[in-house]
Amino acid sequence: MGNWKKYSLLFSGIGVSNLGNWIYLIALNLLILDMTNSMTAIAGIYIVGPIARILTSLWAGSVIDRMNKRQLMIITDVLRGMVVLLVPFIHSIWGIYAIIFATNIAGAFFGPSSTFYISKSVDDADKKKFNSIMGVLNTGAFCTGPAIAGFLIGLSGITWCIIINAVSFFICAFCIYLLPDVQDENSKKRVSINLKVIKDDWRIVKNFMIGERYFTKIYLLFQATLMIAFALDSQEATFIKHDLEQSEKMYGLIVSLTGIGAVVGASASVALVKFLSLQAYLGIGMFLTSVGYLLFYCSTGFWSATSAFLFLGFFMSFSNAGFDTFYQKNVPSSIMGRFGGSVSILQNVLQITLTIILGSLADLFSLQIVAILFAATSVLVATILCFGVFDKEHNSYYVETENT
Repeated sequence: MGNWKKYSLLFSGIGVSNLGNWIYLIALNLLILDMTNSMTAIAGIYIVGPIARILTSLWAGSVIDRMNKRQLMIITDVLRGMVVLLVPFIHSIWGIYAIIFATNIAGAFFGPSSTFYISKSVDDADKKKFNSIMGVLNTGAFCTGPAIAGFLIGLSGITWCIIINAVSFFICAFCIYLLPDVQDENSKKRVSINLKVIKDDWRIVKNFMIGERYFTKIYLLFQATLMIAFALDSQEATFIKHDLEQSEKMYGLIVSLTGIGAVVGASASVALVKFLSLQAYLGIGMFLTSVGYLLFYCSTGFWSATSAFLFLGFFMSFSNAGFDTFYQKNVPSSIMGRFGGSVSILQNVLQITLTIILGSLADLFSLQIVAILFAATSVLVATILCFGVFDKEHNSYYVETENT
C-alpha cells in the first residue's frame, strides 16, 4: 500500500471520528440540560471524562504496549460506537455519566495506540506535513461540528447527532481495518498484566525520562504552557459575557471567527512545512499562542478580543503540529503506550488543578486580572520553552529527513 494511500485512510478515519465527537458533544450538553436543567450537571461531563482517563491511564499503557495497536484501535472504536448507541435509550443522568465514563476509558486506549501507529506508519520525512494536515482536519471538525449539530438538532432533534457519532466510530474502525499492521515486537510477547508488571513499566518510563532529560524538559514545558491555556479556556465565555459585556450572539461570532483563524493557520502550517523548521513550529508556535491568550485577556472590547483569538487560533495549529512531530520522533515506539498513559495522568491532574485554582481566584478577585496573570505565566514558560527548543546542542532531536 502506498504511503499517501495509508495516510488518506488515517485522515479519513480519525477525521470523521473527530467530526462526530464535536457533533456529539453539543448534543450531549443539550441532552443533559433538557434532562436536568442544571449547569452543574453539564459541568459533570468535563469532570467524569478526566477522572476516567486518570484511573485508566494507571494501567492502560502496560496493556497497549503488549497488544496489536491496529487491532486495539478497531476494538475500542467499535466498542465506543456500540456504547454511544445506547444513549437515546437512557433516561438517567447517572446512566449518561456511565456512558461518558466508558467512552473515555476506550479513548484512553485509542489515543496512545493511534500515536504509536502514526509514528510507525508515517515516514519521518512526512511526519510534519502529516501532522499539519491532521491539524487542518481537527480544526475543521471543531468549526463545522457544532454547526452541523445545530442544524440537525433544529431539523430532527438530538437523537440523530448521537447516532452520527456512533456511526463515525464505526467508519473510523473500518478505515483502520483497511490499513496494514505495522512492525511491533512487543505485541508478540505474551505477558500477564499484574501489579508487578505495571510497577516495572512505570519504572521503565521513569528511567526514560531521567535518561532523556532534554526531551523531558521540553515535554514538560510544552505541557505546562498547554495546561495553563486549557485552564484559561474554561473562563473565556464568562470573560466575554461579563467583563467585555458581549451578548451570547457576539460570543458565538467570536468563537466562529477563532475557528476560521485556526483553519487558516492549519492550512498555512501545511503550506510552509518545507520552509520552516520543526523548532519554529514547536517553539515559536507555542510562544505566539500564549501571547494570543495574553492579548485576549487584556482586550477591552469585541474587536480586540476577536483579533487576539484569530491570532491565537492561527499559531496554535503550528505548535500542535510541531509538538506531535517532536513527540513521535523522540519517544521510543516500544514504550509509547506506557509513556502516553503515564503522562496522561499528570496532564489531567494538572488541568483539573489549574482550572479549579483559576476559578477560585476569579471568584475572589477580578477575573481579568487573574486571567492576565495566568496568561503572563504561560508566556514566561513558553519563552523558556522557545530558548530550550533553539538550543544548538540538541539539534539532533529535531533533525528532519527528506524523501529521496
